[in-house]
Amino acid sequence: MLSILLPTDFSENAMNAIKYALEFFKYQKTTFYFMHAYQNEFYDHEGLTSRDVFDDVLDTIKNESQTNLENLINEVKKIAPNPRFTYHSISAYNTLVEEANFIADDKNIDLIVMGTKGKSDARHIVFGSQTFQVLKYVQCPVLAIPSDYAHTQPKRILFPTNYMMPYKRRELKLLSILAKSYRSHIDVLYVSTSHKLSIRQEDNKAFIADALCENEVNFCQEESRQVTDAIKTYIKEKDIDIITMVNSQHSFLEDMLFPSNIDKVSIDLKIPLLAMQNTTRY
Repeated sequence: MLSILLPTDFSENAMNAIKYALEFFKYQKTTFYFMHAYQNEFYDHEGLTSRDVFDDVLDTIKNESQTNLENLINEVKKIAPNPRFTYHSISAYNTLVEEANFIADDKNIDLIVMGTKGKSDARHIVFGSQTFQVLKYVQCPVLAIPSDYAHTQPKRILFPTNYMMPYKRRELKLLSILAKSYRSHIDVLYVSTSHKLSIRQEDNKAFIADALCENEVNFCQEESRQVTDAIKTYIKEKDIDIITMVNSQHSFLEDMLFPSNIDKVSIDLKIPLLAMQNTTRY
């Protein structure tokens, strides 16, 4: 059984990500946790004019959150009356990142699915601030779904790697499960001008091959010194449906998405991103 966390701010983008998850995992026995963390909404509330109204405003926001979650689950049950699915709701006076980390540990979450943007649907950005924070700081794999994206049967998944880091079996197993559901091909892409692998790289490559042994895997190499550009080109030329990357210091994901190059690179990312955090969780 999979345990999936679905953070929501009740926006159209959040609902699109929820619908994507319901369709994508329709063949899996899955427990979904719908979560709304409302601390920021509380502090930004126009009615919070003094500490005298602190409790009243907090009660109002809390009740709205719980009501919206109840309505959401009722709507979801109509959209996906799937006997394989179990639904739970979590309303929390907390920040999104802190609550997501807490739930990931407490409920042993396998995956977080959320939109790349929430209520702030600015066209010139790819990742909203909340999604950006979750990608960077929450210790759990994240599947980020672009606005209006609805293609839930991926044929090709791109997994760029330099084979330098030892991956965690749990997260590679998750990738295997996602790919196996739709018989997706996984392209493990190594971008380098050198064809010689170190012993470390050879061992990590063998580990990936073993962890994905039940999948159709294509190990390939692109000769280039510009890793980011090579990945972008590969996505376009090979009709990639999902890109999966590992989020760690000095990783491809950090280079592509975080501050120095975010406007340069991620503006073209129009497919779902599976970000694996490469942390040990049981």
